[in-house]
Amino acid sequence: MSELFPVIDLRDAERGPQARAEFLDRLRSAVHDIGFFQLVGHGVTGGDDLLDQARRFFALPESERAALSILNSPHFRGYSEIGRELTQGIPDQRRQLDIGPEHPATTPGPDEPSYRWLAGPNQWPATMPGLADAVHRWTGELTGVAHRLLGLILESLEVPADFLDDVVAPDPHVHFKLLHYPGPEHSEADGENQGVGVHKDYGILTLLLQDDKGGLQVAVEDGVFADVPVVPGAFVVNLGELLEVATRGYLRATTHRVVRPAPGVDRYSAPFFYNPRLDGSMQPLPGPYVESAEGVVPDPANPLFAGYGENVMKGMLRAFPQVIERHHPELLPTA
Repeated sequence: MSELFPVIDLRDAERGPQARAEFLDRLRSAVHDIGFFQLVGHGVTGGDDLLDQARRFFALPESERAALSILNSPHFRGYSEIGRELTQGIPDQRRQLDIGPEHPATTPGPDEPSYRWLAGPNQWPATMPGLADAVHRWTGELTGVAHRLLGLILESLEVPADFLDDVVAPDPHVHFKLLHYPGPEHSEADGENQGVGVHKDYGILTLLLQDDKGGLQVAVEDGVFADVPVVPGAFVVNLGELLEVATRGYLRATTHRVVRPAPGVDRYSAPFFYNPRLDGSMQPLPGPYVESAEGVVPDPANPLFAGYGENVMKGMLRAFPQVIERHHPELLPTA
C-alpha cells in the first residue's frame, strides 16, 4: 500500500537540485498513476486540536446542530444530519458541517449564473465561539500549502509553476467540511455501510485530515477498491476534476468512497478542497505530458466542465436536492 499511495515529503522540494528533481519525478508519478498520495513535511500543526473541535461540535445536542441546518442556507452552508447529502442518489451515513469563505448574503441577479449562490455566510454554533477562528486559521494555512503544491505539480509536468495563478487568485473558493461517520447500531445493517458513496471531487486539490479509524477507499480498477492507510501527521491528497480537464486526462480525479466504521466506532475527518475562483475556468496546460494525453474519457452521467462554478453546481444539484427545492426551484429539471 505504501507504493500504491506514496508518502511524499514536501521538504524534499527544497533540499537541493537533485533532491528537487527526484521529488518532482515522484510527484508526477503519484498524480499520474493513481491520483492519491500522502503528504508529509507540510509544516501545518494543530490537526489533533481541529479533530477535537469536530468531536465537540458533533457532541452538541442535536437541537443546537439542527439550528444550523443547511436547509436554512441558500448558499449550501451549515449542518447536515445523517442522510441529508446524497451520493449517486443514495443517502450518505455521515454528519457534516459545510464551511466556505465568509461573504455577505447576496442574491444573484437574473442574468448572473446560478453558482453565484455558492458565495455567502457560514453558520456557526453559538456555544463554540472559537470554532470559526480555528477553522479560518486552518483553511488559511492549507490554502498556502495547496497553492504551493499545485505549483510543484505543474512544474513536474514541465508547465510554469504560476500558470494557473490567475484562475485561483485573488479569491479561491475553498471549501471545508467537518465530518462525523458514526458506526451503525448493529453489524447486520449491511445496507447502510455507505459513509459517503463513490464519487470524484469537483475542484483542483483535496487535502484530507483524518483520524486513526481508516475507511477511505480508492478505486484502483473498475469495482476494485483499496484501503488508504493512516499515516500520522500526513494529509491524504487527491486531485479534483478540474485538473483532469486541464491536463486532457493525463491526471486523474480518482474515484473514491468512505465506508462506515464498525458498530460503536466513530470516525472524524476534515477535508479541505482547494478550488479556483467561482468564475474561474481552467486553461489547457501546455507541455509534453499534457499535449500527448488522449483526452478526458466522456461520462454522460458525470460531464466535466472547465468552469469551476458550473462544475461544482452540477454536484450541488445532485447532492442537496432538498436545498434546491427550498431555495432554488427554478434550477430543477422540467418534465
